[in-house]
Amino acid sequence: MNTMNFLKKLLDGVDVEWQPLGDVGEFIRGNGMQKKDFVESGFPAIHYGQIHTKYSLSATKTFSYVSEQLARSLKKAKQNDLLLATTSENDEDVVKPLAWLGDQVVISGDMMLFRHGQDVKYLAYFFQTNEFQEQKRKYITGAKIRRVSSSDLTKIIAPIPCPENPTKSLEIQAEIVRVLDTFTDLTADLTAELTAELTARQKQYSYYRDQLLSFEEGEAEWKKLGEVCDFKNGFAFKSNLFRDNGLPIVRITNVDGRKINLSDVKYFNPADYREDTTAYSVEHGDILVAMSGATTGKIGFYDHKSTAYLNQRVGKFLPKKRILNNRYLYHYLLSKVDDIYVIAGGGAQPNLSSNALMDKIAIPIPYPDDPKKSLAKQDRIVAVLDRFDTIANSIREGLPHEIKLRQKQYEHYRNLLFSFPKPEEVTA
Repeated sequence: MNTMNFLKKLLDGVDVEWQPLGDVGEFIRGNGMQKKDFVESGFPAIHYGQIHTKYSLSATKTFSYVSEQLARSLKKAKQNDLLLATTSENDEDVVKPLAWLGDQVVISGDMMLFRHGQDVKYLAYFFQTNEFQEQKRKYITGAKIRRVSSSDLTKIIAPIPCPENPTKSLEIQAEIVRVLDTFTDLTADLTAELTAELTARQKQYSYYRDQLLSFEEGEAEWKKLGEVCDFKNGFAFKSNLFRDNGLPIVRITNVDGRKINLSDVKYFNPADYREDTTAYSVEHGDILVAMSGATTGKIGFYDHKSTAYLNQRVGKFLPKKRILNNRYLYHYLLSKVDDIYVIAGGGAQPNLSSNALMDKIAIPIPYPDDPKKSLAKQDRIVAVLDRFDTIANSIREGLPHEIKLRQKQYEHYRNLLFSFPKPEEVTA
């Protein structure tokens, strides 16, 4: 798509004026409504936090309601109003837009509605552009909670095609919206397609894993993990001694349920400790488990060449090599994540005991009286499951990258479609 030619043809010689939002429309602050005011049915309502969590670019229906009595005292948005969440914990999401296309709806405090005569989705798309973000940034205030005032928003300039001809202007805006809607839909379709493919591959892997780890009577003997495997608890590295470089520490947040993700890793210097930290090393092929917090029970295969070190509340399995294949143990543990979580107590603060884990989780050992035959069987099972695991997770790892590329492509065209020359650029 040649965006410049598209815009030139679309504008057909008409000018685009960059106008202060205060001249384009009126900002009206919300008031008084809180989440505790929500009821099962009543008058449609939107809380500012929902713009961040529940809505995309536009909507016609709400997720929440307030009583008719309360609604009478609240500010109301109407069709074609632009709703804005004026507070956030990060700069990017301050003044996040929602194009309202439905009937009357009440709005909460910490948000505004912008009433105007433009295409509301055109404005919503503009509020997502780099141009708007750059203008907005200089007006953001607050420390932990970031916000922008209505008086400052009125100063931000927006591109309005031929404002002296509202009918033509709305036609141009609608065409830009159509193109961006198409890109949005294509991105969403691709995401859904790739996600469905990933889900199918993961189900296929789980099916064959369960089949291959099911044995006929007499083919396998169930052994407690403690009988075929040792276990190593982590070391209490001190958070106040974490460094930006040095030797990497594997924490519970690095255990992602399949592997050890070192994209967000802390480091330490052995000289900071009297203890021998080498005893807590993690090498390629080690299998780790998260033992507390939200990731409790999740398994991670350490697939890195460099040595890392085991933090507290992360455990390492040490399978007895003459009995148990390391990857066989890994695939089996992936099927027991929920059981491990239950052993940890579940709930809000799960806490896994290594003794309970090694005593209550059992693993099938094929042909236990013939170690050579047993390991050969385990090798064959691992070979099959590794192939399925590779297929499933090549999609898993490629999915975010592909989606990110599509999102960047979409953002690129969105920014170009709003790259109208400003007065100073025309003069120059």
